[in-house]
Amino acid sequence: MSENGVAYQETTDRVRMRKQLGLLEGVAIILGIIFGSGIFISPKEVLTQTGSVWGSLTVWIACGVLATLGALSYAELGTTLAQSGGDYHYINEAYGSLPAFLYLWDANFVFVPSTNAIMSLTFANNIMKPIFRNCPIDAIAKKLVAAATLCFLTFINAYDIKFTTRVQNVFMFTKITSLVIIIVAGLVWIAKGGVENFEDGWAGTKTSVGDWSVAFYSGIFSYSGWSYLNFMTEELRDPFVNLPRAIFISLPLVTAIYVLANISYLAVLGPLGVQATEAVAVDFAAVALGWLEWAMPALVAVAVVGGLSVHVMASSRMCFAGARNGHMPQLLAHINHKCMSPMPSLIFLLVISLIMLIPDNLTTLITYCTVVESFFMTLSCSAVLYLRYKRPDLPRPIK
Repeated sequence: MSENGVAYQETTDRVRMRKQLGLLEGVAIILGIIFGSGIFISPKEVLTQTGSVWGSLTVWIACGVLATLGALSYAELGTTLAQSGGDYHYINEAYGSLPAFLYLWDANFVFVPSTNAIMSLTFANNIMKPIFRNCPIDAIAKKLVAAATLCFLTFINAYDIKFTTRVQNVFMFTKITSLVIIIVAGLVWIAKGGVENFEDGWAGTKTSVGDWSVAFYSGIFSYSGWSYLNFMTEELRDPFVNLPRAIFISLPLVTAIYVLANISYLAVLGPLGVQATEAVAVDFAAVALGWLEWAMPALVAVAVVGGLSVHVMASSRMCFAGARNGHMPQLLAHINHKCMSPMPSLIFLLVISLIMLIPDNLTTLITYCTVVESFFMTLSCSAVLYLRYKRPDLPRPIK
């Protein structure tokens, strides 16, 4: 250990990331990513593709169950193969370097920057809509705000990781507060008799497998992020305890909040209102919250920018881990000695994310990144069974 607190390996002088994340920070990272942009943009797409109220709620519940099962698999993988890198590391250990290499490049060029672009655009939309209430928001202006947000969050993640993790705790409680306000307001609305939108909830249900598939991908996008704490295992204190606990706390909580939030949206705005909005939480507040209408856009913006900050932080560790193994340019495996952050990886992902801001259609971006990400997550989860067959003697603190 050097005088300034930087940790080194005993046999080499390679700098390691510090173990500075506890259980609270772990929960904040998972909730910070999951409670990002999805719950504020996907309700419209899920409802449109399923065609009915109960159809959309069924998709939200099914996606929550699937995400929970996936997270349980990652709890075993994360404690069995306790290194940073998440899916990349698990695929590499189970199936070899070629699938891991393909995953890493897909992640860094497809779904990680796409998700960054989606979340930054959602933040820009929610922060600008209250300002330009009676006129359309210029697409270029929205993209400039999104780009500036990405640059700022990359800077603070590169400059001071300890400050960033402390801010995440504040963001987490702000996000939960905003969603609790939505849920309580919706339940009060229902208690006062606002149940007409649920009386014939299956009316209009679509039968197309393609439509339901798109709905499912939009829903599962809102749950994406439960695996990102596994990207930072080497920075987690006592990972064999804190990693599974963070997962066990986060996923049931997320599923319950998402289903109740969608019930509130549908009770207050109705199916037509949800399908017509571009900022569902803001329009919900305008109808149901009275004087809190002006507070909701700010709460949503904080929720989204907090999720984006965690996503920027966690995904850079995957890029860093891949470069350390020689699957990305070696420059990306460097750590800034002063800030103790993988600065080259952060800057690289920033550039790719800015390029992803060029398309205009958010639904296209969501479908594009979710299809690819879901395939590789399925491959990672299958590694649980494959490693039990291939390496049965591997120590498994959690099964």
